[in-house]
Amino acid sequence: MPYLARKTTEEHATAVRTPAARVSTKTPHPQLTTTVPREYVHRAAVSEVFLTGWAAEGPAGSDRPDTFTVTAQWPRNHALFAREGGYQDPMLLIESVRQTGSLLAHAEFDVPFGYQFLMGDISFDAAPELLVAGVAPTDVELRTVCRDIVRRGRSLSGMRYDITVLRDGEELATAGAGFRCMSPDVFRRLRGDRPTAAHRTAPPAVDPAAVGHTSPRHVVLARRAPDTGNRWELRVDTAHPTYFDHPVDHVPGTVLLEAARQAAHASTGMPDALLLGLGSEFTRYAEFDAPCWIEAHPEPRGTSGDVLVRVRGTQREETVFTAGLMVSPRTH
Repeated sequence: MPYLARKTTEEHATAVRTPAARVSTKTPHPQLTTTVPREYVHRAAVSEVFLTGWAAEGPAGSDRPDTFTVTAQWPRNHALFAREGGYQDPMLLIESVRQTGSLLAHAEFDVPFGYQFLMGDISFDAAPELLVAGVAPTDVELRTVCRDIVRRGRSLSGMRYDITVLRDGEELATAGAGFRCMSPDVFRRLRGDRPTAAHRTAPPAVDPAAVGHTSPRHVVLARRAPDTGNRWELRVDTAHPTYFDHPVDHVPGTVLLEAARQAAHASTGMPDALLLGLGSEFTRYAEFDAPCWIEAHPEPRGTSGDVLVRVRGTQREETVFTAGLMVSPRTH
């Protein structure tokens, strides 16, 4: 598992940027919390925006790496990422990491709106304490270092970023991701005029209870045929309000990761296991016009009950993505 080593950063700047900030000569009010603009994180619904602000670290023009502190808040109740057994859904962390890259690309590296982002990989390694649900929404800091920045002319075409995740000042996770971005014209030449809706009827879902959900609408694995092992067809519902928050011409990477997480639950027989580690790579688009198959291979680790589950998604016999997921019993 390519987990990231924990990193430390210098004390972050105190001025957090928010979209409503303005200069006033009146008596200042307490700083108010809001979300960042939804356009920065490629979300149509404001309710799906988890980031609340960001701040650049260090003076402009310094020779330090591009470093930022991003703040996020995870809701106590979400239609899809619901708290369960006293823990927040780990997919909130994954989505916050994804949103961080998009936010910084637009707000700090001047990527225009309308550019397409292609996630190459995403990973995290977390302590269970990060995900413990409290009596209020969970506020976290994502201290982010951007590196391997690639430009074509003056335009950003890709980068990597490493994140240290803090809750109440304590470092409880590391994460990272890499992406490429391209102009609408380049993306159009690459993809052509592809549909933004799946016209294939989704096959029946596996039992939601087997994959950690309560509703079949949230299940992205189809009921498997007898004697097919841990192999499922991906269920694609382009009308789902969270999985497909806005029209796209392929299955988003976050949906593929949810499929991997559900495959880890089903293949281990631990529907309430806690996902504490992930390493993933995306190699091809998952298209709407052909079945995508999800295969899982559990590997128990020691006597603790932890299991590493290796997952591969294929379409037309070619690899779409791979992932390694570390799941742990909630009794730890």
